[in-house]
Amino acid sequence: MSTGTFAERYAALAEIRAVRPEAIALAAARRVRRASPPGPAGRLMIVAADHPARGALAAGGDPLAMADRRDLLERICVALSRPGVDGVLGTPDVIEDLLLLGALDGKVVLGSMNRGGLAGAAFEIDDRFTAYDADAVAAAGLDGGKMLLRVDYDDPATARALEGCARAVSGLAGHRLMAMVEPFVSRRGADGKVVNVLTPEAMTRAVAIASGLGTTSAYTWLKVPVVDRMEQVMAASSLPAVLLGGEVPADPDGALAAWQKALALPTVRGLVVGRALLYPSDDDVAGAVDAAVRLL
Repeated sequence: MSTGTFAERYAALAEIRAVRPEAIALAAARRVRRASPPGPAGRLMIVAADHPARGALAAGGDPLAMADRRDLLERICVALSRPGVDGVLGTPDVIEDLLLLGALDGKVVLGSMNRGGLAGAAFEIDDRFTAYDADAVAAAGLDGGKMLLRVDYDDPATARALEGCARAVSGLAGHRLMAMVEPFVSRRGADGKVVNVLTPEAMTRAVAIASGLGTTSAYTWLKVPVVDRMEQVMAASSLPAVLLGGEVPADPDGALAAWQKALALPTVRGLVVGRALLYPSDDDVAGAVDAAVRLL
C-alpha cells in the first residue's frame, strides 16, 4: 500500500482492517527482514511508538498529541523514511498498521511487550505483559521484544514485574531474538504518582538488576535515559545499551549534546527515541530525526 496520499492510504488501511483482517499475517509473512538488527557497525537508530497502549498520550504541551492515530502513523512513516533510521518499536496495533502501510521492509521491528502498567494507575508498577509475548514476537517475524521494568522497593507488585521480565528475556533468547529491557528504580511521589528516580546511583542499581534477568543475557540490550555520571551508570554492565529520548526536550540542542557525549561510551550502541523526534517543538519530524542520526 505505497501509492496515494497518506490520507488515502490510511483510509485503505482502515478498510482492510474491517474486511480482510487476515491481510495482517500475510503482510508480516511478506516483510523483508534485515540479516542482523544492529547492522555491521553494531549501531541502532530506532523510533519508539509504544506510548499510546499504556495511556501515555502527551507530547510537549499537548496531553493528547499521540491520540490521533493517522497523524502518529504519518509521523512514524516520515521518520522511517529518513536515511540512517533502522526501525521502529511498537505494540501490535501500531506495528500491524505499519505493516499494512508497507513501511517496514528492511527495517528492525521490535515488539513492545508489557503495557499493563497504565500511566497514572494505582496498579502501575504491576506491569503485566498485555501486548506481545516472546512466541508472538517470533511468530510475527519481528526482530526482538522490549519491556519496561520499574523497581519500586516499597511496592510488592515489583516482584511480579521482575518475574515477568525475566521470563520474557528467557523466552526471547530461546528464539535468538533481542530482549530490550528499559529499567528504572521508581517510587510514589507525594501525589501518589509513580516517578522514576534519575540519579546516577538509582540508574546504576537499575542497570545492574536488569542485566541479571533471565536464564541468559546473551540477547539482552538495555534502554536507558541519559543522567549525570553516565560513565558510572554504564560501568555497571557489559551489555549493549541504547539511549531513550523521553519527553520532548525544552532544549533540543542540549539533548543532542547529552546524547552525543553518552554515545561515546563503549557499551552505548544507539538511540531509541519517540516523542522527542515525532513531536519536536518546531514540528519538523524529518529535521529532528536527521539531527539525531548525525550523532551516530
